[in-house]
Amino acid sequence: MSKQIQDAYIVAATRTPVAKRKGAFRNVRPDDMLAHVLRAVVAKAPGLDLNEIGDVVVGCAMPEAEQGMNVARIGLLLAGFPDTVPGITINRFCSSGVNAVADAATRIQLGEADVMIGAGTESMTVMPQMMGNKVAMNPAVFERDENLAIAYGMGLTAEKVAQQYKVSRDEQDAFAMASHQKACAAIAAGHFESEITPYLVREQLPDFKTSTVRVVEKLFAQDEGPRPDSSFEGLAKLRTVFAAKGSVTAGNSSQMSDGAAAVLLMSEAALKRYNLTPIAKYSGFSIAGVPPEVMGIGPVAAIPKVLGRVGVAQDALDWIELNEAFAAQALAVIKTLGLDPAKVNPLGGAIALGHPLGATGAIRVATLMSAMQRNPALRYGMVTMCIGTGMGAAGLFERC
Repeated sequence: MSKQIQDAYIVAATRTPVAKRKGAFRNVRPDDMLAHVLRAVVAKAPGLDLNEIGDVVVGCAMPEAEQGMNVARIGLLLAGFPDTVPGITINRFCSSGVNAVADAATRIQLGEADVMIGAGTESMTVMPQMMGNKVAMNPAVFERDENLAIAYGMGLTAEKVAQQYKVSRDEQDAFAMASHQKACAAIAAGHFESEITPYLVREQLPDFKTSTVRVVEKLFAQDEGPRPDSSFEGLAKLRTVFAAKGSVTAGNSSQMSDGAAAVLLMSEAALKRYNLTPIAKYSGFSIAGVPPEVMGIGPVAAIPKVLGRVGVAQDALDWIELNEAFAAQALAVIKTLGLDPAKVNPLGGAIALGHPLGATGAIRVATLMSAMQRNPALRYGMVTMCIGTGMGAAGLFERC
């Protein structure tokens, strides 16, 4: 007998502050960051029986080294969850975090669980390079022209997007400056405080004068990336880094970062059982493919796909978290789809706030949920991003 599809609701979402690569989290393991947000998110649902969690789905774009060995299961055990709770790590590069939330929601929709967690964790500090510890590209990639773009660095694909969609250097720098300005204003207004669970960083440092080890503790509670002194003039002075006559610089690209986030989802039955009020309903999710050489344009294919499936008009979107992998690709997406710039990243994006790869999607869900709690006028919100090797992802959420 087939079961009726049930709704999946977001009850709580939280994240760590996002640190710069080799910044505040330079000595913090990604599985410890994950354990931190897992403990924090279930604490937002008092009385929850942790044994009822059907699965913990965790996104990670480079699931190796310190964030390997199924970091989802390791993180939940470090968090003190019961042995009965399983965990699975998934990888779809930059969309891994929101993909984890969508996968968790789908399990609830199918009636396989009443309580699920979707999360993400990533430490770019522990990765020696963008492609992981050991790069082992298939030789066929270099033997056939149609496959060569698979090996393109992300910066080169951004240059391709800038050329093809006619996004100028000035536009990119202005967009980057605005990202920092919006993020700094959001921090000053305290808008991120409700979504961030501060992390107590504990370091053991040698004291050579006394031949002892000092324990230094610092509460890390604010994103490291946003720069209040960012200016158009300063950004304009930066050299291009991916093409000699290009337009993509370190200043108009996302920051390499460390961070984690977790999202708690429940069925309607679980909400009633625990007497909880949800923030939003999961509406839908889509993945779409695009040419690898212009991978940044991925959301152009993914956004209409999910909106069409759910039956929501693009103009109905009130808040859009569009991951700023590069200013060039974000601007190309905004222009091509005709998105309202005022609704895109109102609190800044990855250029200012950072992009810890597999965690970013879940982090941006936490930001969206926080915005929906602050502003009752927001009905539909979206989290969307481009994905390496040529894909786009888009998740849609409706405020309860």
